[in-house]
Amino acid sequence: MRYALRLFFAVCALAVMLAVQMGAAYAADGWYWLSSDDKYSKFYDPSSVVVTHTASTSRGKIATEIAAWTKTSYSYEGAKETIDAYGLKAVIPDPSQFAYSLAEIVINPQNRTLQYAKEEFCDASGKVLWSHADGRAKEITSQEFDEGFYDAVVDQVFAIGEAKRAKADDRWITLWDSVAPDGTRMHVTGDTTTMRMKGENLIFWKWAETKDSAGHVMEIQFQKAAVNLPQGTERIIKGTRWTPASGWKDLDDDMDGAYRMIPPTSVAYKGIEKLRAYAAGYSMWLNRYSIED
Repeated sequence: MRYALRLFFAVCALAVMLAVQMGAAYAADGWYWLSSDDKYSKFYDPSSVVVTHTASTSRGKIATEIAAWTKTSYSYEGAKETIDAYGLKAVIPDPSQFAYSLAEIVINPQNRTLQYAKEEFCDASGKVLWSHADGRAKEITSQEFDEGFYDAVVDQVFAIGEAKRAKADDRWITLWDSVAPDGTRMHVTGDTTTMRMKGENLIFWKWAETKDSAGHVMEIQFQKAAVNLPQGTERIIKGTRWTPASGWKDLDDDMDGAYRMIPPTSVAYKGIEKLRAYAAGYSMWLNRYSIED
């Protein structure tokens, strides 16, 4: 028994020592660990974070563009998935050769976008297997691989709590629920990490899930919406739709970019009331990084 305990404590001490050594190694090469799973490990370099553009407001200068360097390391499965997503099988035929990637990212916090200004895919020795520049800007939502990078960099500049809100239990708030006579249920939630005010409009992403009476998912809609809070109107800016038969497809804009009135007697109007209450209670959060005076 005593031997078993000594062995247990020895193993624990070794684990702690290795963890400290790994942490020191990360600090030594400048990379700060953000997250890991069975496919990817994500890091960023805090010393690389720099504000490249600002806007002058009555509250002082506000950062409108932030640059930083990130690093992603890959397991075999993660490397294969990334190679397939980028269409690089001819360039990197063996995923085991793809060890990590480096990227310079450029962030616009007002529009919650992230662009890969430079990106390099490397083998374990640091040899560049593929590179490109001036990638398209993408909006950061719950569905994006890069959300952790965005949160870390923006928090370093503003320290308002993007990463904390992303992990919060109440990140998603229920806007409204409805149950049809046949038992079909629709549940609509809003992602508070994406919420921000622009004028009288609350911009955010919402998730609408429809299930049949047996609880099977019939449809999912993931939409970016602009809600005019005083008027009680809504415009769907873009989105995607999923069904078991067709998978994910882009949503068609059947309103041609126009706002639609949400009737006060409708179930969906509960969502308007919920958003008005949220805006009244969390004005500072919704106007974070705003350059409007």
